[in-house]
Amino acid sequence: MPFPVSYDPDAVDSAAHLIQIALTPVFMLSGIGTLINVFNTRLARVADHLEDVRKRLSTPPSDTDTPDPFYTPERLAAHEIRLHRRIFVLDAAIMLNAIGGASTCGAAMALFVGSLRDASTSTWLLAFFGIALACTVGALSFFLADTFLSWHGLRRDRLSLPYPNAK
Repeated sequence: MPFPVSYDPDAVDSAAHLIQIALTPVFMLSGIGTLINVFNTRLARVADHLEDVRKRLSTPPSDTDTPDPFYTPERLAAHEIRLHRRIFVLDAAIMLNAIGGASTCGAAMALFVGSLRDASTSTWLLAFFGIALACTVGALSFFLADTFLSWHGLRRDRLSLPYPNAK
């Protein structure tokens, strides 16, 4: 006995298309959440490093220890400034990613409201997705800026340190 379900190809295609479109925001939200996790972890590491630098700056040097050329007050102050810049760009990346996530949720809401009411919400859908994509690209750009600041600091430290065997 056949299963008593009518097969309308248009309805199945429409439902399949709606499911495909509905999954796009889910994957985008998953990616944005992962990026926010990466940015927060990196921000925590930079904040811990800044705390260490501040502790070293506030501790007076002792006369018995041999001075470390890496931890001079001038170098630590310059490093503190660089760490503040990195915190700023990571904060901006997190904020842009959060706005991108909220816009993705708005796009999903527009999609479902449009499908429930048979209304045309394509303008809202495109606007929300456009904002989400632009914010994600902006967040990745700020993350790249943090990476460049980090690389620049490492390169600068390596070039300015005296090598023990240099003549």
